[in-house]
Parts: sequence; structure tokens; C-alpha cells
Amino acid sequence: MNIQTGDRLTLKKKHPCGSFEWEVLRVGADFRLKCAGCGHQIMIARKQVEKNVRKICHDQNS
Repeated sequence: MNIQTGDRLTLKKKHPCGSFEWEVLRVGADFRLKCAGCGHQIMIARKQVEKNVRKICHDQNS
């Protein structure tokens, strides 16, 4: 799966704030994601992200 820094991900489950959208801040064995709704940041395993992603919107500026 081709996920890069700056991409916006739509995940299957929503964050408690109600948003399904996340921004990718760091890519590696783990991802650092920032919630588009409230700005909360999390670290999550690559395997778990790839399993739960519905849609990837690639950054237009790169």
C-alpha cells in the first residue's frame, strides 16, 4: 500500500470526535496520524492502518 506523509486517510471506524479523516504525519513501521476533526495525534502500527483504511487522498502539493 502506497501511503506517504501528507496523505489523508479515511478509516473504517470513526474517532470519538466523529471524524473518519486522518492526516499522515510519519510513515515507517508505525504511522503517526492526526485526526482531521479534533487534532488528536496517535501512533498506530502499519498493519493495523492498512487493515482499516477505506480511502487514500494523496497530497496534491508533492
